Amino acid sequence: EKGEQRAQALQLFREMADSRVERNTITYNATISACKKGEQWVHALQLFREMADSRVERNTITYSAAVSACEKGEQWTQALQFFREMADSRVERNPISYCAAISACEKGEQ
Repeated sequence: EKGEQRAQALQLFREMADSRVERNTITYNATISACKKGEQWVHALQLFREMADSRVERNTITYSAAVSACEKGEQWTQALQFFREMADSRVERNPISYCAAISACEKGEQ
């Protein structure tokens, strides 16, 4: 049931574009987080990349959610890449982003 709810969240997000409702940092973050919780890390990463293509600002919450999605998907190298990119993009790291990166390393046994 929860997987279905996560899929519904992704569908609603896609409908926003069809309805010409502006998708912004907040709506992307919410959808990335829904994908993360639904263990749909591939969709979360697609949305993360789509933000850059659409010139939507990525903030600490965005990066933390992407790192966490990679951690849940056991994609530790990608998680660390996003974590490092935060500093390169001058996005503030917070305890949540550090914990997600540490957890990704633990799952990757690195």
